[in-house]
Amino acid sequence: MQITETTNEGLKRELQVVVDKQQLGSQFNARLEEIKQQVQIKGFRKGKVPVSHLKKLYGQSLMAEVLQKAVEETSAKAITDRKERPARTPKIELPEDEKQIAAIMSGEADLAYTMSFEVIPEIAIMDFSELTLERLVVDVDDEALDKALDKLADRAKTYEADETRAAEAGDRLKIDFTGKVDGEPFEGGSGEAMHLVIGEGNFIPGFEDALVGAKAGEERLVKVIFPDDYHAKELAGKPAEFDTKVVEVAKPVKPELNDELAKSLGAENLGKLREMVKAQISDEYAQVSRNKLKRDLLDELEKAHGFELPPTLVESEFEAIWKQVCEGLEKADKTFEDEGKTADSAREEYHKIAERRVRLGLVIGEIGDKHDIQTTKEELQRAVLDQSRRYPGQEKFVFEYYEKNPAALAELRAPIYEDKVVDLVLELANVEEKKVSIEDLLKTMDEDDEGDEGKSKSEDDGGGRAAS
Repeated sequence: MQITETTNEGLKRELQVVVDKQQLGSQFNARLEEIKQQVQIKGFRKGKVPVSHLKKLYGQSLMAEVLQKAVEETSAKAITDRKERPARTPKIELPEDEKQIAAIMSGEADLAYTMSFEVIPEIAIMDFSELTLERLVVDVDDEALDKALDKLADRAKTYEADETRAAEAGDRLKIDFTGKVDGEPFEGGSGEAMHLVIGEGNFIPGFEDALVGAKAGEERLVKVIFPDDYHAKELAGKPAEFDTKVVEVAKPVKPELNDELAKSLGAENLGKLREMVKAQISDEYAQVSRNKLKRDLLDELEKAHGFELPPTLVESEFEAIWKQVCEGLEKADKTFEDEGKTADSAREEYHKIAERRVRLGLVIGEIGDKHDIQTTKEELQRAVLDQSRRYPGQEKFVFEYYEKNPAALAELRAPIYEDKVVDLVLELANVEEKKVSIEDLLKTMDEDDEGDEGKSKSEDDGGGRAAS
């Protein structure tokens, strides 16, 4: 095998690889001997078929097999010998001239092909001991705890029917209704014994307000206008009338915060419930704080590693982002102008996001390789289990999906890998704790979002796709 470098520009490489015809012939003959012992052909005993006859029957397909294997092995060896890391699978270009192809297939000519690729640059990882970060710590105060407990009590409320009660905000009504547009009933526009809580906003805007003051047995004509963005486009923006009968008005009855309520929620008593809720709030605060710390860390890693990026990786990441953005706009029936942007300005914005993700993905991958970070089988199994819990009753299909789709499994592996790298870096960096209020913590997150809109739209802020 002979290798000649024909291009070396920045991260771009192109090699010409020549595989000697004698080497191909030797491999072809060895393959013939293998099948000679395997095939059974009428008129010949097994293992006694003349080689000339085998060549006539299988020569073309066997030579194609030999050439494919030769390309796979020699291209891999070329990369290994050069000690380079392709950013993506190298592009292989085989001869296209029919006479040249025929000569190679007949064993009369060497196999010559080109392979082009971009390499991952050398990445000098920063000294993490020089990195100083701030972890924001929030204590759970009595006000936050009382609010959370009050919400629990509110979710546990029941409703008590009252025949004389005039409906008000918070009341639950049972209604029968028939809707019409342009005087004609429409599909899905009627219902019987439907529950509606005034103020929850689960019906068309204006519908619930029109029933304030109604009593059980009362009939009202409710006039509303469907929102312009209503999911049924044939109804969007149209006025409608609903003949509505109030069957029942029920007032909310909120339970007292006591041991009895605590037991109904799975706690021994009210004191234990307070402890459980406080621990839950503390965990939620800690997660928000970690998200802030992680983003700060990724910002520092991005600033500290200014190497050239493989263009194909950036373009691939950009295309994935751009497709998702365009599909989202189409689904919402919006344009970039509706978002206060132009297509060109949006492209520039999302291209920068793609560059960030690729850069951080490569840095995270380099750190992980250097410290031999791995995702375990158990971690992946837990991730798949977590996904399955999102689809009750379909767990089996979720497990089968990830079992049959390595790419989907890689999407689960990426954030696990990224978080393990982040944890490692945080252990080696200088992390100082600062106590703040929850309002201040949320404010810093909002400021980050405003100052860097779109940069971290997913859990995969660091570009786990590239790191995986």
